[in-house]
Amino acid sequence: MLFQQPTVYDFSFTSIDGKKIDFSEFKGKQLLIVNTASKCGFTKQYKELQELHEQYGDKLVVIGFPSDNFGNQEYADNKAIAQFCEKNFGVNFILSEKVDVKGDEQTALFKYLTETDNPDFTGDIKWNFEKFLIGKDGKLAHRYRSKVTPLDEVITKQIL
Repeated sequence: MLFQQPTVYDFSFTSIDGKKIDFSEFKGKQLLIVNTASKCGFTKQYKELQELHEQYGDKLVVIGFPSDNFGNQEYADNKAIAQFCEKNFGVNFILSEKVDVKGDEQTALFKYLTETDNPDFTGDIKWNFEKFLIGKDGKLAHRYRSKVTPLDEVITKQIL
C-alpha cells in the first residue's frame, strides 16, 4: 500500500465569520497562506495582500490567518480583527478566525506548513506575515519570511 503525503487539501479552517472551509474547495488554484497581525510593523502588508487578491484572484487565493503568537500584536476577538482589516486596508480576501501558528496550541495546518520540506526552509514561524505559497497540487511550493512583501517579484513570478 502506497503512503500518500498530505497536502493542504487534507485540512480545513474556520473563517473569521465562523464558516467551516475545506481547502479542497480551492483545488486547481494556488494559495498564499499568511499569518497576520493587526498591530505589527508588517501590518501594512495587508494592502499588498489585497492587491494580490484583486490582481490574481482568478488563479490565486489569498488567506490570512490572524495570530497573536508574536508580541501581543493581534486583537482579542475576530470581530475586531475583521473590522480593522476592512476599515484600514479594504480587505475582502478570506480571513480565518484567530489561530495559533506556533507553540503548544499550534493548528494542524501550521504544523504541516512548518514541517513540510520545501525548497526554501522549514521550522517555526519567526514573526507575523510569513507566507506559504501552495501549488495547484495542494503541496507547499515556497515559503517566505516576513520581510518579503506580497508584491515582491520573488512571489509574483511564481503565480501561474
